[in-house]
Amino acid sequence: MASIFSLLCYLLIFLSPNTTVFAEGEANQSEIDRQSLLCFKSGIYYDPLRVLNSWRNTSPNFCNWSGVTCGTRVPNRVVSLDLASAHLGGQISSCIAKLTSLSQINLTDNLLSGAIPDELGNLSGLQTLMLAFNRLEGNIPDSLGTAMSLSYVNLANNNLTGAVPHSLASSSSLSNLILSHNNLTGGIPAPLFANSSRLTMVDLQMNSLTGVIPPFGKLAALNYLCISENFLSGSIPPSIGNVSSLHTLFLSQNKLTGLIPESLSRIPKLLKLDLSINSLYGRVPLSLCNMSSLESLQLGSNQISGSIPFEISNLVNLTLLSMENNLLSGSIPSTIGKLQNLFMLNLSNNTISGQIPSTVGNITQLGKLFLGDNDLSGNIPSSLGLCLQLLHLNLPSNSLDGFLPKELFAGPHIPLGLDLSHNNLIGEIPVDIGRQGYIILLKLSNNFFSGGIPSSFSALQSTKYINLSRNNLSGIIPLFFEGLTMLEQLDLSYNNFEGEIPVNGLFGNSSMVHLDGNKRLCSSNFSMLALPPCVGTDTKTKKHVPFLPVVVPTVSVAFLLLAFSLFTVWKKIEVHRLTLYSKICNLLNIVTHWRREETFIFPYLGMVRNILCCHALESTKDVEICPSYQETLKKVSYGDVAKATNWFSPVHRISSTRTGSVYVGRFKFDNDLVAIKVFNLIERGAHDSYLTECEVLRIIRHRNILKSVTLCSTLDTDKNEFKALIFQFMANGSLERWLHPNRQTDRPMRTLSLGQRICIVTDVAFALDYLHNQHTPPLVHCDLKPSNVLLDYDMTARVGDFGSAKFLSRDSSNLNHSVSIQGTIGYLAPDYGMGCGISTKVDVYSFGVLLLEMLTGKRPTDEMFVDGLSLHNFTDSMFPDRVAEILDPSMAHLDHKLFTELWMQNYIIPLVAIGLSCSMGSPKGRPGMHDVCAKLCAIKEAFLGSYGNAFKSL
Repeated sequence: MASIFSLLCYLLIFLSPNTTVFAEGEANQSEIDRQSLLCFKSGIYYDPLRVLNSWRNTSPNFCNWSGVTCGTRVPNRVVSLDLASAHLGGQISSCIAKLTSLSQINLTDNLLSGAIPDELGNLSGLQTLMLAFNRLEGNIPDSLGTAMSLSYVNLANNNLTGAVPHSLASSSSLSNLILSHNNLTGGIPAPLFANSSRLTMVDLQMNSLTGVIPPFGKLAALNYLCISENFLSGSIPPSIGNVSSLHTLFLSQNKLTGLIPESLSRIPKLLKLDLSINSLYGRVPLSLCNMSSLESLQLGSNQISGSIPFEISNLVNLTLLSMENNLLSGSIPSTIGKLQNLFMLNLSNNTISGQIPSTVGNITQLGKLFLGDNDLSGNIPSSLGLCLQLLHLNLPSNSLDGFLPKELFAGPHIPLGLDLSHNNLIGEIPVDIGRQGYIILLKLSNNFFSGGIPSSFSALQSTKYINLSRNNLSGIIPLFFEGLTMLEQLDLSYNNFEGEIPVNGLFGNSSMVHLDGNKRLCSSNFSMLALPPCVGTDTKTKKHVPFLPVVVPTVSVAFLLLAFSLFTVWKKIEVHRLTLYSKICNLLNIVTHWRREETFIFPYLGMVRNILCCHALESTKDVEICPSYQETLKKVSYGDVAKATNWFSPVHRISSTRTGSVYVGRFKFDNDLVAIKVFNLIERGAHDSYLTECEVLRIIRHRNILKSVTLCSTLDTDKNEFKALIFQFMANGSLERWLHPNRQTDRPMRTLSLGQRICIVTDVAFALDYLHNQHTPPLVHCDLKPSNVLLDYDMTARVGDFGSAKFLSRDSSNLNHSVSIQGTIGYLAPDYGMGCGISTKVDVYSFGVLLLEMLTGKRPTDEMFVDGLSLHNFTDSMFPDRVAEILDPSMAHLDHKLFTELWMQNYIIPLVAIGLSCSMGSPKGRPGMHDVCAKLCAIKEAFLGSYGNAFKSL
């Protein structure tokens, strides 16, 4: 017993030093984890939700920091870092690789940029890596393949380039690989589809992968494979049948050719198969019809031929069958009615003939039926009325005939979209079409419908588009169309309608209503210029005739006297000539917009107006009413502006503000596109803004200032005051849209290189220098911002929108129509905003903010700028050592040499310094634009001298 006790004491004494050493090692590793987390935080410059506020050097217990989880087996060691959806901006520091116990990294849905650190491959225990929905760039590190425990990788929705690493594809532990929505190139690594017992999901959708799909091995666990929207070619490997556990296979939008492999039928659990938008050919394999588990089968937009197999009825679980845009022939098999779970059937744009089988009515769950652009004939089956869930019925461009079945509209719900155009349908339009008023789109054009428009159409309060053109419809056009406020297009052309058309609602806009080919229609609405005026009753005609000899001479003489008087006043008194000219034109337009009953005096008044305007123009030869008036004044009427903008169509609208909207259009007398700024005169300050801009544009002219073409000051058709300015159209839009492109509509996104930004900001500086120093009196723009900087076809910048401008001389105090402070938050100089008076330094401040915005890609109103932090302060805090971290990532991606020491020292740092000095809080600390121009010219010349125009344009 004593010997056992002695042995225990000996072991205790022997092990005590080692235990102490082990504890000290754990403490050291814990401190390394804490420092690594702080190092990671230092790479984050944007934390609007203040997620990392708890990450402080003074807080030693890092296991309680936000997003940090420590282990139970290894206390005080970080095992998980989860900062998903925290809106963090910055770069992923390589320090994260020093967290050697990490098993999970989740930084999904942030604003992280830069590259993925190579050092992540050193984390031998890392199992999950989720970096999706960021702005990461560069290649996927090969080293990730050496992380032997890595099983889940999600890098989707970034800007990653290069190839899919072979090392990662060869990883034996990999189960989920999600790399979709990037810019990856090269081929799919063959090892990825080799034998793997763990691989369950592969998503490489929407990249730029090329080559062929590699052969498939025994992938026992793979259940999801998506490689759509790439540039893959060749045929689908027959070995796809080896992947017996697949339930989803998406290969759409590639360049695949060949036959649909029969081996697909060996995948018993396949639920979704999408092979659409390729170049596959041949027939639909009969074996495919044995895959009874299929829920979605999409084969559209290929070159598949032959007929639809009768055995298609075996796919009883189908909810979606899409085979449009192929070369299918034959008829629609009657067995299709057995697909009772089908929600969408799309067979449009083939050469299918015969009748629509009545068994379609058995598909009670059918919600969308698209059979257009085929050779179908016969009647529309009344059994479709049994499809109570039908939302869209599209049968256009066939040879269907007979009456439109009333059963189709007898159920509790009517289709939201109904397109039966370009067929041979006859009879009257069923009254029940408008019974519920839920239809959004109704197209019955190019048929043989007769009779009138049903009164039930008055209930179509949700309808946006109605096309009844090219039928045999007759009668009057009902007044209830005026009350359909949602209606955007009404096409009744080429029928036999007669009588006077309505004048209100959408009938006031000729671009929304099409009435051509109805020879017996008339209108009293001026906007319907293509229609003859409605003839009045005999009584009304007789009422006017006795007054004709009296009215015409009286009115003509009166206006000749008025013209002479105004012309005399013009010559003798000093008034603003533009204002007087505007008043004359307004007066004459009031007369020329008299009621239609007085149209017989129009020629006389027009003659008087022409004489008066000719005298007015002769008297202003020494003054530019607008810059383009120097050579010839293009007289533009309200009708000209309305036609040029397609009656102010939203499609033509470029931008809108509180005081007006800008449209793009083309006048009939000129082939050049113009930008038409229409002022919203009901808004306070809009009229003053118009007068200010007219006066400014009358007396300034510079290469970098937007050039006006003419103006329009008149009355609209409702006799309301109408004012518009017409400018040269700037083909490349505003600087705003280049700095902050719409990610949803611009793909690839619009980006500006460093060279382009240097040239643009120099152009803007030239314009301000001209206004401040080369024009007498000096002119202050007062609202300089990216949306007011326009770019022409060769990316030359021009400053526009002088509605807030102010002269510094009292001689031009007429510009200061409003005493209120005008400008835009973020660009407005603090001294001006506090009422300290106007000076050229107001524009200098805006220019500085603009320059910093061009370099960082951040608006001054970005949500990160709170609690006293501004774009100026933020940039200043990173200047000069960390400027590279805050530069616009799109510029960095384009100019790949941007971070070299030469570029930073010669171009970036000097540009940032100019932006900071111009945006100083005190006006005394801001330089003048003459000095700014000199510095920018030196930078521009040095840049273009070294790199030429290669970096100036995209």
